Amino acid sequence: MASRVLSAVLHKQGKWYVAECPEVGTVSQGRTLDEAVANLKEATELYLEEFPLPKGQKPILTTFEARYA
Repeated sequence: MASRVLSAVLHKQGKWYVAECPEVGTVSQGRTLDEAVANLKEATELYLEEFPLPKGQKPILTTFEARYA
């Protein structure tokens, strides 16, 4: 069984926390941060059972600044 550390990006939407894994593209939600991350972990593991990540290939994750009025 393979294992990899992935990222979780979270934001609040109404009463829910939305969690997203940018490396895989999975998204889930929960009423608490812990619940949202746990649900994202489960969704990501299920996804990776069907669509495993290529070995040795690591995504590039960065940030950028956007200006707006």
